[in-house]
Amino acid sequence: MPLGPPIPPLTLDAEERANLEQLTRRQKTAQALALRARIVLACASGKTNTAVAEELRVSKPTVRKWRRRFLERRLDGLMDEPRPGTPRKITDADVERVITLTLETTPRDATHWSTRSMSERSGFSRMTISRIWRAFALQPHRSETFKLSTDPLFIDKVRDVVGLYLNPPERALLLCVDEKTQVQALDRSQPLLPMRPGQVERRTHDYVRHGTTSLFAALDTKTGKVIGQCHKRHRSVEFRKFLDTIEASVPVDLDVHLIMDNYGTHKTALIRRWLAKRPRFHVHFTPTSASWLNLVERWFALLTEKQLRRSVHLSVRDLEAAIYRYLDVTNESPKPFVWTKTADDILESVKRFCQRTSGTGH
Repeated sequence: MPLGPPIPPLTLDAEERANLEQLTRRQKTAQALALRARIVLACASGKTNTAVAEELRVSKPTVRKWRRRFLERRLDGLMDEPRPGTPRKITDADVERVITLTLETTPRDATHWSTRSMSERSGFSRMTISRIWRAFALQPHRSETFKLSTDPLFIDKVRDVVGLYLNPPERALLLCVDEKTQVQALDRSQPLLPMRPGQVERRTHDYVRHGTTSLFAALDTKTGKVIGQCHKRHRSVEFRKFLDTIEASVPVDLDVHLIMDNYGTHKTALIRRWLAKRPRFHVHFTPTSASWLNLVERWFALLTEKQLRRSVHLSVRDLEAAIYRYLDVTNESPKPFVWTKTADDILESVKRFCQRTSGTGH
């Protein structure tokens, strides 16, 4: 059976390679163009279309398309082709200028561009600016936060925790343990206005505090059930009491693996002595500033979204009763969270982020 025409070799001269590598490294390059440059560089290294597709997580037709376009028109082939219809009034150079201004400059009177200020700066209409930004997924009005772990054992801890998720030990329980501290019992200063046709539920922005509680929780990764306990404070004394509750709740013939963060109350002498007396308990710490590795945080997020954020409580007792009701309801029909990413996937993602972000120190 014919296998189709052979794949023509793709070679680069020094100038082409330098231009392509600049496109992949330059932080201001549009993502689509940077991906095309990475495809061509990978093809030039002698890899097959299948290998390039797997490495860059794109389809094989995409690799074939940009290999062919580069062979036909070299660097110009990586640019978008003219589209049918009325000729464009905005040229590629105009689009590039707007993108460069957006990414590499700021207005004199603000920290970021708006469609109005960019329109005044570039001379194009606000609608044109908006279309260009949408096409390249630029959102100057938005800003998000991030935090990279500086834990010197980051890689080892990631592999340890993720390895437990993907290959849990036999005849053992795997529990994700943490505390949600300072949960507030809040009441609004005025009565809530309920939802009705044409109007969403409304509540006052100010509130009255009636105290706080701290919730200690342990999520069984296999069943999805949660062991929970509320305390007024979150010292090592309360954490040891919660460990006693865990010990009383799990079968005595099973080892228990605890995934925890690096909070100070988890490492005191009191806790170390408690663990030393119970060799069937094994502790696995997540890296610092990497609470996202602890699956119980996902359960805390659901508790906040479904029960706490819009609730009204006149006392700490009411708040704790609501938390325990939520625990009972979720444990009646638990749904375990399924971890899918491997440690290599996570580390590769962090690597890509650091390579594209200057000044990370990683």
